[in-house]
Amino acid sequence: MRRCEECALWEPAGAPGCARCARLVDEIVEEGWRAFLAREFPEAGPQEERAIAELVTDEPDRHQWRVVDAAYDRLTCGECGGGLGRGPVGCGPCDLANGFRFIAVETDRPHVPPGNEHALRVNVAAVRRPHWVSEGELLLRRLSLPVLLEGRLPTTAQAQATRALYNEGASMERIVAAVYDWGR
Repeated sequence: MRRCEECALWEPAGAPGCARCARLVDEIVEEGWRAFLAREFPEAGPQEERAIAELVTDEPDRHQWRVVDAAYDRLTCGECGGGLGRGPVGCGPCDLANGFRFIAVETDRPHVPPGNEHALRVNVAAVRRPHWVSEGELLLRRLSLPVLLEGRLPTTAQAQATRALYNEGASMERIVAAVYDWGR
């Protein structure tokens, strides 16, 4: 894990408030998109990306979650005008797209515990759409990103104990210490 030069938190735990950490979270998704294009559409240029994104979002259950998330980033919601799936809570097309994103394929990376990729995916989704979750959930999800990216995964008991610390009003230092102890 590395400290962010801008916010001093472990990268990318400062997202979405820290611009550098937010870019790093987006890069988690974008690297999957670039690999997909290189593998499946090596001749495609930027002008074809929208059409490819539409193909991907028509069959989200056939693609890795990072590819699906990146595809939605390339589409615009006809109702709210924002990125499809990133609009305000209650925007019908965005709510629908956000739901469909979770039927995409999750393949754990090599050398991580089973379920790490799911945890990473849920946390990335929350951090990239902070208006969809409570302040407390956003805090815990963003703080967990460095640990998940490192390949660790909390037990159910560890995750529940960390949430209980937050609910009890524990200090930020105590919450951070609990999160960074996950998987050890």
